[in-house]
Amino acid sequence: MAQTDDFTDLTPLANCELCVYQHTLLASGTCKPGDCCVAAESGRQIDRFFRAHPGYAADYTQDDFWERRAIAARYLPINQLQPLLNDPDEAVRRVLAYRIPLEWLMELRNDPDREVRITVADRLPEQQLEVLVDDPDYLVRVYVAKRLPAGRLFRLVADSDNEVRRTVAERIHSVSLGLMANDAEVGIRRIVAQRIDADDLTLMIKDADWTVRYEVALRAPPVLLQQMLDDTDAEVRLIARQRWEAITSEG
Repeated sequence: MAQTDDFTDLTPLANCELCVYQHTLLASGTCKPGDCCVAAESGRQIDRFFRAHPGYAADYTQDDFWERRAIAARYLPINQLQPLLNDPDEAVRRVLAYRIPLEWLMELRNDPDREVRITVADRLPEQQLEVLVDDPDYLVRVYVAKRLPAGRLFRLVADSDNEVRRTVAERIHSVSLGLMANDAEVGIRRIVAQRIDADDLTLMIKDADWTVRYEVALRAPPVLLQQMLDDTDAEVRLIARQRWEAITSEG
């Protein structure tokens, strides 16, 4: 028996008879049911409508449907966005966080939505970023750690989150890495051992983890390297011995 595929068109359709544009835009063919329609509860159709008619976006900033407000916010002139900063839906505020002028961003620094605050951290001028170093969400603090000037990362060296501290360890000035030589996370201590000034490696030659000590042995100056020839780990002893022999043979 031949099979036929049943296809049901689930495209959302609005009732054009109730639409305020039925005698204007609809009649002129510049909106289209199921394709370019502001009345349908379809983000794609709404976006196509505002793309074709951006001047109508201002009429929908107080609309009951959150997605209609959020899409309208993409098309509003910048100078009309400020009243939406307190919109009850995070999707609307996320659009604003990307679009508003930098001088308005501080109004969103305590937004309850972390995606909004992440965007603030990504856009806020460097000189204002420190207002977010105590943000309750680690991802916001990661963005702060990625963008703060290296000389101002001290407030994050003891952050509770490993990813934040890892970012700090990768960026903070090498002369300040001694502050992180005893970090609780082995991976972070390895980064410290790779970047810290060689003369400060003495802080790490007795590290509890052999992989950290291995990194130390790769860079240690002779006076420290000699102390590692009898390390408890064979891999560390091997690299220490190889470097020591190379140094002494050159001498």
